[in-house]
Amino acid sequence: MDHGFVSRDAAGDWERALITGNGRQGALVYGGPEASGGSGDLRVTLSHERLFLPVAEPLAPPHTAPVLPELRALLYGGRPREAAGRVVELAAGEHAGYADTRWIDPLVPSATLAFSPATPDAVPGDYRRSCDFATGLVTQQWGRARQEVFVSRPADAVVIRFSGAGGLLSLAPIGEEPPVPVRFTVDAGPGRLTLEAGFSARWPGAAGGYTVECRVSGAAEPSAGGLVIEGEATVLARTVVHGSRPRPIEEIPGGFDLLLREHAAVHGDLFARSSVRLGRRAENPASGVSRPEGEAGARVERLFRAGRYAVISSSGELPPTLQGVWSGTYDPPWRSGFTMDGNLASAVAGLAATGTPELMLPVFDLAEGLMEDFRQNARRLYGCRGILVPAHLSTHGLHNHFGPVWCLTFWTAGAGWLARLYHDHYAHTGDLAFLRERAWPFMTEAALFYEDFLTASGDFAPSYSPENTPSGGDSQACVNATMDVAVARDLLRNLVHAGERLGLGHARWQRLLDRLPGYRIAPGGELAEWIGARDSAADGARGPAAGSPVADNHAHRHASHLYPLWYERDPAFDDPRLAAAAVLAVRRRLAWWRGSDSDEMAFGLVQLGLAAAALGLAEEAHEALTLLATRYWREENLVSTHNRDAIFNVDVCGGLPALVAAMLVRSSLPPSGYGRVDLLPARPRAWPSGEARGLTVRGGTVERLTWEPGRVEAVVTAWAPLLVVCGSQRARVLPGETLPLTFVGLDAKLIQELEA
Repeated sequence: MDHGFVSRDAAGDWERALITGNGRQGALVYGGPEASGGSGDLRVTLSHERLFLPVAEPLAPPHTAPVLPELRALLYGGRPREAAGRVVELAAGEHAGYADTRWIDPLVPSATLAFSPATPDAVPGDYRRSCDFATGLVTQQWGRARQEVFVSRPADAVVIRFSGAGGLLSLAPIGEEPPVPVRFTVDAGPGRLTLEAGFSARWPGAAGGYTVECRVSGAAEPSAGGLVIEGEATVLARTVVHGSRPRPIEEIPGGFDLLLREHAAVHGDLFARSSVRLGRRAENPASGVSRPEGEAGARVERLFRAGRYAVISSSGELPPTLQGVWSGTYDPPWRSGFTMDGNLASAVAGLAATGTPELMLPVFDLAEGLMEDFRQNARRLYGCRGILVPAHLSTHGLHNHFGPVWCLTFWTAGAGWLARLYHDHYAHTGDLAFLRERAWPFMTEAALFYEDFLTASGDFAPSYSPENTPSGGDSQACVNATMDVAVARDLLRNLVHAGERLGLGHARWQRLLDRLPGYRIAPGGELAEWIGARDSAADGARGPAAGSPVADNHAHRHASHLYPLWYERDPAFDDPRLAAAAVLAVRRRLAWWRGSDSDEMAFGLVQLGLAAAALGLAEEAHEALTLLATRYWREENLVSTHNRDAIFNVDVCGGLPALVAAMLVRSSLPPSGYGRVDLLPARPRAWPSGEARGLTVRGGTVERLTWEPGRVEAVVTAWAPLLVVCGSQRARVLPGETLPLTFVGLDAKLIQELEA
């Protein structure tokens, strides 16, 4: 299947299930002959994007603002571990709930529908399952028993058809004990199954429970344990979190085929927006089918499709959590939810670039719904105006998760990072109303925090580089982590640009930008992950450690100090010395990944690859991509994992397509004049020819890009004036134009690379 997945291997484990979803509702499809203790069944585990089990009551963030001078004195005095511990001590004294590390509420499944065929008439090995990425249809076939599943976007329901064999259909909670009491009631009646779940939480805003509704069309009669189905039957299933008011399930019109056509039109449009073909095509005369040459290119193409499918299918009213919109356990790693110091950014990194920028809107809806919590974080933690976004959130945005090692209250980059996503949405769509009405207000509140938070000399104190510790250090707490500085620089630069476009005042943001520290080159020649404190008595600096930069630690899964290269490159890197330092930082961190055989989190490779692509390091970007493609995808379902073959996780489903796009096009959009689009800025030797379609760039869209040795062709549509660059050749595309461009007789260096 060119746009999907086919296998004869059954999966009894939800983590290896095939996935389908509409962003709001999710379905994990698995089972087969070995399921249910060997008797066999076909399962669908249901989930909902807002089904977070209320486990931990939200608490006010610790009131550390009054002790900020003390925290800074400890950091400047070379005692970062004491500074981190002081926050924990203060929090525990305020509320007993902070005595232990406090986690967010987990994303959990609602129920599992299991179909046990009466007589599947199957022989060993007579099992097949498939997933069509273009329609979202997942199929299981076991002997005569056939199950087809998709989750309709228009109808907002899971649609299941059983055919070929009758059997028992049951609905039940998953087979785990919830971490808090949940009251379950299951009821079966003619043509229906219902599961009611009640929660015990009583704090404001906590969900009271949920209902799973199943309407069955066809011969289906109540029996002990569920419904007995005879012949063909269609099930409409839906999870309704209490407090929401969807239309009654009985009012959803149409049968299976009509509902599938309606869904496939919407989902298929999103999926078809973008595609890549890497390498030459080999024709099979017998079948007339064209296949890519080379297994590596074919695998990247396949994962590009699989990744986009997963993220599209898990983007609804909310963005994807760590597990998208799917869950099969009451105890997901890191409670699933939204992890703001890298995971969410990776999951959504490819949405705009691959032609689906509207799927970024749930990110902004999530943020804007939590603004009062973000403001409270800023006030209580640091006595600042503006907003402070925590590293972990799900049902609220209060800063409740931190500890003496992972001192997350010291990480102040969350709002600024989200602000980049706001600005990038405008840059990819040209939506001036969005820039004025949504991006500018959010960006301004993020900047207000920095205006109050920076020390007199412009230091970030406290500061934090996720989740790394300086070489030889004993704490992650620090002053002037490169990431914190880079995010603020990016935010303030974008505020200045947005102010120019909107005709709004922005001089104050330029003045604040001018106060920020510059980047540092470490003694080893690489871009430093920690800039270190400025030597300023006004800031309470004392002792020889106060201004001494810390030593870098390259043996780490994050690459946060490369943030200034992930989106639009910080102009500071026009300095050849700084650019060379960034190149060395990429190579040293990549060498650790290569040599350590690390099984740690995959999205760190996305960070490395994006930075390499921005620097024109084609082979390094390709190595990061290859490590992603070979280490972090399960062959059983083509869903990415957090570690090697461990932890169902969709971060890389978004990150891998984003990296492929970054290797093929690079773009920037200044506040005035021409934007710039570079074609094939990091095309590796492994891709001597190929084609990409539907790559959205800042200022327009590269509708089609094809390349072969000595020749590059592109069709570019612009909403802003664009300068399109390929090697040493340039072309201009004006707003409103769609131009076919051809670059031939390329400079010798580019021709040599293409022919290599």
